[in-house]
Parts: sequence; C-alpha cells; structure tokens
Amino acid sequence: MKRLLFGMALLASVLASGCTQETQNKLGRAIQNYTGANGVLDVYAGDKLVNRFIKIDKISTGTATQGSSTSRPYRFGYGVFDANMNFKKDPGEKEVYFEFSDYSTSYIFYENPYN
Repeated sequence: MKRLLFGMALLASVLASGCTQETQNKLGRAIQNYTGANGVLDVYAGDKLVNRFIKIDKISTGTATQGSSTSRPYRFGYGVFDANMNFKKDPGEKEVYFEFSDYSTSYIFYENPYN
C-alpha cells in the first residue's frame, strides 16, 4: 500500500513538473473549486470600512495583455457585494467583478468566519 501511494505521489510530481505554470494554476483552481473557498475582502478608506465582498475564491494579479507577461499594479476578482456588511448574501446582493490598486487601496482578504 505504501509503495502504491509513493508511486502515485511520484507520478503526480513528475506530471506536474512537466506542466507549464498556467496549467499548474488551472489544476490548483480545479482543486480549489472542488474543495470550495469562502473569502472576504474588506476595503478601507483610512480607518473606515467602506466595502465588503464575500464568497470570493481567488484574487488575481493583473498581467500585461501584449508583449510581456509582467504583473500590473492591480488585483481583481469576483465576489458578492455585501451592501449591508453582514457576511451573508441577501436578496438583491449580486456577484460582481471588482479590482483595486496595489498602490492606494487599503484592504484585508480573509476567510469568512460566519459560513
């Protein structure tokens, strides 16, 4: 049994090392989508909480679209805009696209402690 598990782990390792970074990321996302994620993004203006997004599974870094694959100074994702900031998706609260600057946005990303 130990040999079988070791062999499977070794095979997975070899296959993963032969994949491009993009393919490895897609595989990781598939696993994350299967296991689920429940992130919360709080956006602050100074010391005041101004926006909350819930049910986020990933925040991505923007990349250049032409020429090179360099990172851009912003992050983006999809989540439910929690208008009343109660950590729940209420009627009328929809999933939205969001992005924020790495330079000027104060934010905290964390797992939803209420779900």
